[in-house]
Amino acid sequence: MDAIFKDFGKAYAEFDGYNLAKTLAPVAPEAQPDRLYNFHRSTNFSSVQKDFKSKILHNNALPFKLTSEESNGWVEVYCAYWKAVGEILNAEAATKTHNKVSWGKVYEAWKEMTVVLIRGYTNSGFQAWTVPCLYVAGKYMRVFAIKADEDAANNPSSAINFQDDFNPEAEKNEKLEDAARQLNRMFQICLSDRAPLEESRKWGIYNIINLLFKTYFKLGSVSLSKNILKALQAYRGDMPPLDNFPLSHQVTFKYYVGVICFLEENYVEAEKHLTEAWHLCHKDAVRNKELILTYLIPCHLLTTHTLPTLALLSPYPRLQDLFLPLSRCIKKGDLSGFDAALIAGEDEFVKRRIYLTLERGRDIALRNLLRKVFIAGGVEEAKEPNAPPVRRTRIPVAEFGAAISIGSKETMDNDEVECLLANMIYKLVLFGAFGLRRRIYRLHMKVCLAQPYPPPIRRDFSGGTTSRT
Repeated sequence: MDAIFKDFGKAYAEFDGYNLAKTLAPVAPEAQPDRLYNFHRSTNFSSVQKDFKSKILHNNALPFKLTSEESNGWVEVYCAYWKAVGEILNAEAATKTHNKVSWGKVYEAWKEMTVVLIRGYTNSGFQAWTVPCLYVAGKYMRVFAIKADEDAANNPSSAINFQDDFNPEAEKNEKLEDAARQLNRMFQICLSDRAPLEESRKWGIYNIINLLFKTYFKLGSVSLSKNILKALQAYRGDMPPLDNFPLSHQVTFKYYVGVICFLEENYVEAEKHLTEAWHLCHKDAVRNKELILTYLIPCHLLTTHTLPTLALLSPYPRLQDLFLPLSRCIKKGDLSGFDAALIAGEDEFVKRRIYLTLERGRDIALRNLLRKVFIAGGVEEAKEPNAPPVRRTRIPVAEFGAAISIGSKETMDNDEVECLLANMIYKLVLFGAFGLRRRIYRLHMKVCLAQPYPPPIRRDFSGGTTSRT
């Protein structure tokens, strides 16, 4: 007990929110492996509140004096924390002895501590610099919720329900959904704070938003993230600029916003946010950079037709397995190889939500194949003796058909090949490779200008039909 409240007094005297948050961590520091055990054994249920009041409210050794309301708020928080530590120690002991672990009880105890902490900000006047305590509470509430849901899924007999309309899937993520509601309360506490920015809880909002994003993605409810962004946009004028927040908050926020835009197929915005996250990410954060590249590479593939290099992927073996086979096939125009690589990584692509985006890379592989046919066509003989040779611009459809049949190992009729070429031109994929953009545009304008304009339409506003004059 003395170690935790000594750190509490020191953190409060220095207005150090992060060290204060460490006193509420459910994990013992490496230097003090028995800290949680000693803290829980230092008192009991009957005297815990009295002991904590003596350490916070009536401790003359503290170099500061808290208001009675604020002191009572922290006493309630540490009493709830003491109960949660007891459940955590029981769970750890059960794990070591291979007995049944009740992570549901751990989650409920930690949730109670979180609710008391939230109440401290609304009723007890906890100061804004203590907001990192919400970070710790929200982070581990999410962790314990996931463990509790996994525990319930592995022990279905522990959640028997005799209702006729019982739906097992509805309770699959029951604890995590409840954790999302508590995180949303934290978000509202930070967002609605009306204090001046120097003393505002708004400085903790992006950390809470990032926890909400992680929770919603885990639940598969990505659409709920849009509500957070809308609420943030509504308060944009009262918020500090994102650049003023810690880099860790910025990187995580930009990453999730980029992924949300990616899933909405807004690849330009997704590329913008993911690129910013990539540049701000710490050089040694290999795992984070791998997550960013998972979505940034498909974005570049569609927006700039840029393939990842081996040098870029060399620090990330997982990404090499995912993207290098596809990249080689796209570069060579190997349609059958591209299809095989896409099927081989289908499970992982679907899991990471990038399958449909990568599937569009087949058009780029086809473009490269058709471009090779165009280059292989050679040059035409000059009509004049001293004129330079001119590249052949009229390629028989049969040559394209033969290349496609070899690349995809499927025989195609000339009509199918013509239709495929027309679609590729329509998608503006071939324009850059064949140099046809300007020619097709001029031909289109000539055709349009050659057509007579139809007479104007006069509308009968009395209810009659339209007529031409």
